[in-house]
Amino acid sequence: MSYDVFGVGNALVDVQAKIDESTLNRLDFQKGVMTLVDDEVQQEVLTAIAGIDVSRCAGGSAANTIMGIVGFGGTASYACKVASDEIGQFFLQDMGKQGITVEVPTTEGQSGTCVILITPDAERTMLTSLGVSITLTPEDIQESAIRQSKFVYVEGYLFTQEPTRSAALKAIELAKKHDVKVAFTVSDPFLIQYHKDEFLSLIEGPVDLVFCNLDEARALTGKHDAVDCAHELHNHAENVALTLGGDGSVLMHEGAVIPIEGVEVSPVDTTGAGDMYAAGILYGITNGLTWKQSGRLASHAAARVVGQLGARLAQPFTEAEIQELIGD
Repeated sequence: MSYDVFGVGNALVDVQAKIDESTLNRLDFQKGVMTLVDDEVQQEVLTAIAGIDVSRCAGGSAANTIMGIVGFGGTASYACKVASDEIGQFFLQDMGKQGITVEVPTTEGQSGTCVILITPDAERTMLTSLGVSITLTPEDIQESAIRQSKFVYVEGYLFTQEPTRSAALKAIELAKKHDVKVAFTVSDPFLIQYHKDEFLSLIEGPVDLVFCNLDEARALTGKHDAVDCAHELHNHAENVALTLGGDGSVLMHEGAVIPIEGVEVSPVDTTGAGDMYAAGILYGITNGLTWKQSGRLASHAAARVVGQLGARLAQPFTEAEIQELIGD
């Protein structure tokens, strides 16, 4: 089977809960960012929100993007690591229901979770316990699946530790070996203070498409203006997708600046907006859409995610909607 995209990333089960500001203050985590926690702290958080209605689904940054691609009608495979526990089985079943292939064997231990605390202002505070997802190794990367893919998509979170860093680099190496394009998402501004040189090396080297938001682009380039940042990144990467929140995004392709307008939406939950944006771009460019058309689809998809609870589209786009969005 051939794939539009082969993704590599963490395997997390998202547990989403709407809470008030006072609850977040009591938990004492920095609002609006992702914080890595150990299993014990994660259990304390789950206890603190006991009694609140929660939703649960397979997640993780790159996994959200892969599910978005399939939701648009694309094809995808995913490399990740889960345990043989109930959470791991839930993850695999949930991905399988979406038609996503995961061929990495399970292991002993605890699967990863991400508790997403959503305050009334739609900000999301993510508490991530990576569990066995940090044990993904280069041996878990399937060369045959990469060879049959148009793009390999790698999340920046993998570079926070070994062996996931080596697994990510292995996927990139195999992609280059088989003339498969490489897309890379910076994932989070906090990563740049620790991995800036390595990320720049990737962008200047094997990466064909880099995804980042404005804060990440500024940290990487030292520039302030969005278009200046995009140009600087485009000096090294063949393609750039720079998101600007409600102001839309900027794409760079073949030296041209392609502005993409934002889509007005009443925010409910910003979880996964960037992941779904990446899904729209990757689906589009692997299925015959122009970069402008792909950007439109990505922008509308990200807005739809922001207007609902959760990172997966509650109301998927129909084929007719996609055709209407991409029309000139």
